[in-house]
Amino acid sequence: MFDARLRPLIDPPLDAIARRLTALRLTANAVTFLGFLIGIAGAAAIGADYIWLGLALILANRLFDGLDGALARQQGATDFGGYLDIVLDFIVYAAIPLGFAALNPVENALPAAFLIFSFVGTGTSFLAFAIVAAKRGMSTDLRGSKSFYYLGGLTEGTETIAFFILCCVLPEHFPVLAVIFGALCWVTTATRVLAARSMFKEEG
Repeated sequence: MFDARLRPLIDPPLDAIARRLTALRLTANAVTFLGFLIGIAGAAAIGADYIWLGLALILANRLFDGLDGALARQQGATDFGGYLDIVLDFIVYAAIPLGFAALNPVENALPAAFLIFSFVGTGTSFLAFAIVAAKRGMSTDLRGSKSFYYLGGLTEGTETIAFFILCCVLPEHFPVLAVIFGALCWVTTATRVLAARSMFKEEG
């Protein structure tokens, strides 16, 4: 919901950092993979009850996720780079609830499972739309230059990161927060399905 509004604010500093990284011959794909490892380490830290460390690593993962896009814009975006970015992002997003489940299996496991279940809804509705949009030659730059069509929704990247931060600040409330955010994810999925029904309606 807020991703498009934040792009003009975050892109300039990311581009400035990316120019320095390009001078060091660091590639976008290398930054993507390094960010992925940091994100998985963050989820593991949460599971081991090092929640503040986990939060720091998750925020670092999000910084790297922004930097790989900035590097791609400067070095030349590739299809594989876009593919790798979204695959590893989705894995990290699923790993974080798993970390909270490991932290307190008795109270957190079922809400974490519901949250991951909800992420499947948002993820598949997002990627399936992108596939059909590409087939039809549709594109948008509302959320910056992307490798494929980014369909918005109530729970986008910004909202998801804000939710993860809240869970780390208030870990004892993870079960309630997970159920609430999971429900919002299903609102996102439903609105995307309705948008697809409208935009992909067959003529004739």
